[in-house]
Amino acid sequence: MTNKIKLPKLAIVVSQTNYDHTYLMEKRAIEHANFLGCPIVEIARVPGSYDMPLIIKSLLQKENIDAIITLGTIIKGETEHDRIIAGQVARKIVDLSLEYDKPVSLGISGPGMTTLQSKARIEKFAVAAVESAVKIWREKDRINETTK
Repeated sequence: MTNKIKLPKLAIVVSQTNYDHTYLMEKRAIEHANFLGCPIVEIARVPGSYDMPLIIKSLLQKENIDAIITLGTIIKGETEHDRIIAGQVARKIVDLSLEYDKPVSLGISGPGMTTLQSKARIEKFAVAAVESAVKIWREKDRINETTK
């Protein structure tokens, strides 16, 4: 008798701000999820990273989604706006993950980055976001199995 490895069903939420970068992040995240054998149940696109929490909440309510991957990049402008956005989004993502007891990975690069720095991080953040969601889901599943 062999133990079948359980795989999480994933959703991806992608910011459309800096789409030339986030499009590539999305494609790379899909490739990596497929490589791991994790099905992607849904892909949602939002105007910007700040707009993610409402969509994340809606996806977390679905029973057929085990974990969510967020993808975005917040590039430095002339003001501190990027820092405010990044802080608020990161905090809300953590809050939603805890509220719904499902992993939500932070695949949003920034703040304080230039466009070139963002471009250099496309691969790293896309792959790391998928890896994080899958690893957290597996560890949570393992812990839940040992408490039964």
